[in-house]
Amino acid sequence: MSQIRSICVYCGSQPGTNSRFIEAARTLGESMANNGIRLIYGGGTRGIMGAVADSVLRHGGAVTGIIPDFLVDKESSQSDLEKLSETIITQDMHTRKHTMFERADAFVTLPGGIGTLEELIEMMTWAQLGRHDKPIVLANVDGFWNPLLELINHMDDSGFIHTKPRVAPIVVDDPAEIVPLLLG
Repeated sequence: MSQIRSICVYCGSQPGTNSRFIEAARTLGESMANNGIRLIYGGGTRGIMGAVADSVLRHGGAVTGIIPDFLVDKESSQSDLEKLSETIITQDMHTRKHTMFERADAFVTLPGGIGTLEELIEMMTWAQLGRHDKPIVLANVDGFWNPLLELINHMDDSGFIHTKPRVAPIVVDDPAEIVPLLLG
């Protein structure tokens, strides 16, 4: 595993219904900051996204927010973005996702919705296609990702995943264990 200097975190722009989701974001953010790991994320300052970014900053870490222009007022504000260590405003979602990919040494997915799922699946697809070998971690807070893991196993059992070792994410239930695991 190559040296981890930055982690792209995929997560919800909403807080969700379980307070453990926000706690997990704060725990991960603190651990990243304490280990000198830069947060690369979608630039939102609300929900779980905001919690992880706030935690990294509050503990003295660095944050790069990458957000498309059309989402600035929906998931953040110009003044909130100025609090980040670095903000990159892109023209569209494709540029945002590619920039996040390029800047990250690993990927961690906290609970989230359709957009979070899409970003995770894209990284898994790129791994399957041999486009990267960066670690992909699922923060399975209170079993949030269990249905997805069941689906992946079903796809594998049905003969549709031919590179499971490259595709299968590392599943971690306790967010405090994620950074130590990646630093190995």
